[in-house]
Amino acid sequence: MIDDDKPHEECGVFGAWNVTDAAAITALGLHALQHRGQEATGIVTHDGVRFHSHKGLGLVGDNFGDAKVMASLPGTRAIGHNRYATSGETVLRNVQPLFAEFEFGGLAVGHNGNLTNASTLRRALVRRGCLFQSTMDSEVFVHLIAISLYSNVVDRLIDAVKQVIGAYSLVALTQEHLIGVRDPLGVRPLILGRTNGADGKDGWVLASETCALDIVGAEFVRDVEPGEIVLIDDKGVQSIKPFTTKPPRFCVFEYIYFARPDSVMEGTSVYAARKLIGAQLAKEAPADADVIVPVPDSGVPAAMGFAEASGIAFELGIIRNHYVGRTFIEPTDQIRHLGVRLKHSANRAMLEGKRVVLVDDSIVRGTTSQKIVEMVRQAGAAEVHMRIAGPPTTHSCFYGIDTPERSKLLAARNSVDEMAKLIGVDSLAFISIDGLYRALGKPGRDPAAPAFCDACFTGDYPIELTDNNEPRDNQPSLLAEMK
Repeated sequence: MIDDDKPHEECGVFGAWNVTDAAAITALGLHALQHRGQEATGIVTHDGVRFHSHKGLGLVGDNFGDAKVMASLPGTRAIGHNRYATSGETVLRNVQPLFAEFEFGGLAVGHNGNLTNASTLRRALVRRGCLFQSTMDSEVFVHLIAISLYSNVVDRLIDAVKQVIGAYSLVALTQEHLIGVRDPLGVRPLILGRTNGADGKDGWVLASETCALDIVGAEFVRDVEPGEIVLIDDKGVQSIKPFTTKPPRFCVFEYIYFARPDSVMEGTSVYAARKLIGAQLAKEAPADADVIVPVPDSGVPAAMGFAEASGIAFELGIIRNHYVGRTFIEPTDQIRHLGVRLKHSANRAMLEGKRVVLVDDSIVRGTTSQKIVEMVRQAGAAEVHMRIAGPPTTHSCFYGIDTPERSKLLAARNSVDEMAKLIGVDSLAFISIDGLYRALGKPGRDPAAPAFCDACFTGDYPIELTDNNEPRDNQPSLLAEMK
């Protein structure tokens, strides 16, 4: 894939309660969250009597652009999910929301993140006789709720989340509640919004990012707190906090790359944060150059901040083609080599004869960076320097972001100078971890109490990696499905 050299998005979740045309509102919300997962999408609604579901592989518009599909999803309550596979294959049985029928009624669940003890729990559940229908760790929630001895769904859910370990946010829908849950350290995002209700009272929305509220005209109320369970019903919003309070560790990579720039995360504008990161990068790693060029799209705000702080002109020296999906051309080695040009093309008029600083958010494997540098040089750049708006990615993420294993991370096995030679730039520099924290309004990184989850940069994993300490279970799925 063209994007194989980027950390891939986690997933996006959305929920609506007491909202007219809840399925359509949810589809709009998922559309705004499309950047968080493009492999599959699904919506489950409840019309007051029955649940209705539609799931499919591909983009939101491809699955929910048909009037007949939307008509099959009646009700004023809904949850939806966009999937990028961090665990399990991309096949229809792994598309969320998951739905199950229990003694207490129906339950639909959509989950963003990773459970770091999912394999351990799954083995125990299978030994108890639980039958798994998917290969996702998300299904562990469903089975833990099913076997819980508590009488009502809320107590069963609390029982379940107390047994899982990981970084997650989830939305769930029952006959009586829309439920939002955030992991105890708040690594994954979840926000609460208010809108006009179908019955004239308040309607409520849960979403991964504030950009999903904007598209449906909902008002931001607050972030769901780390370790909080939010229960929404016809009486309003109730908060339950079943966990001991811990210092939060929000994912710092949301600010660098994942979140949409028009979102506000934990009270901070993502766009403003990226510009400040770029400005800090310019202070730490200045370059004698004629032009600052972002690697689009994620490098644009940081490059603007770099240009403003350095006084060097900002230009779009690389143009992105926004209409590229998976290539329809047979992927020979030659086509793979040219694949980056399907997505990016050099703007020769802005590059020829210039000393260029390329600003990007990260370097993972380094293959795409290498091809972009080669393309810029072929367009006539006199010098090519690269500045990265995140520290070197030296460790894999186990909390819901799809990164390669550590041995395939360029920064894990090479110094910055070695990376510069491999990528083909005249100079290479990354923002420091302390500089990143300062750009985000902190005095620096306190190793004893970091304000963010930054494990991909530091190897400091704040949540126990239980499955990694257990014997590896290499049993593949026994069912092969057409993708």
